[in-house]
Amino acid sequence: MLELARKADSVELKLTVPATDHRTAISSLGLDPLEAQIRQVFFFDTPDLDLNAVGVVARARRIQGRAGDTVVKLRPVDPDGLPAELRLSPNVGVEVDAMPGGYVCSASLKAKADAPSVRAVSLGKLSARKIFSKEQRTFFDAHAPDGLTLKDLAVLGPIFVLKQNFVPSELGRRLAAELWFYPDGSRILELSTKCSAVDAFQVAAEARLYLTEKGVSLEGKQETKTKAALNFFSKQLRAASSNS
Repeated sequence: MLELARKADSVELKLTVPATDHRTAISSLGLDPLEAQIRQVFFFDTPDLDLNAVGVVARARRIQGRAGDTVVKLRPVDPDGLPAELRLSPNVGVEVDAMPGGYVCSASLKAKADAPSVRAVSLGKLSARKIFSKEQRTFFDAHAPDGLTLKDLAVLGPIFVLKQNFVPSELGRRLAAELWFYPDGSRILELSTKCSAVDAFQVAAEARLYLTEKGVSLEGKQETKTKAALNFFSKQLRAASSNS
């Protein structure tokens, strides 16, 4: 992981809190839902998740009080294998996501998107291709399965999300808490913090100590928000297709 991290732009340390501990974690960390930012997250893929199968993620977000965004992400990647012109783009970030039991390096190409356009795409009134930049479309075409275009993708979502950034005095660094609400009533609470490769182990140790002292379990099953969303909505798409 350290070898990858040294070649990446940043490291994000993540922890999924067990569902049984959500109430305890929210209370002990002093999280306030009224201080959280509301988001809607949409993914784009086929019912059989052909994009996900080759490590490509296409996503759009509507964000309360600010412009939304889109991202085309490729994972796993070796930073050394990325084209030089891609690494030089100000819109590209290469990051190692690390959580208990695993890690992955990804390359994300981001762009801004206005909320009305993202909503129009979600309602089927606008092609998904319209909200992704030319740079993103080129990146997508280079890594998506042959013959699969952004126009061919279905909308998977939305996921309703509450996000709050906070800086615990005991830790002295910013943490982010994201609570994802899935349509079946399930939820994923993820805590995260970003740092450099040089500081990764120190930050992880300090964060672990802080969370343990707050009674937050570090032993729960680790789930990724994206994987859970893709699996949930792809099943819905396949069921709808089989019933039609």
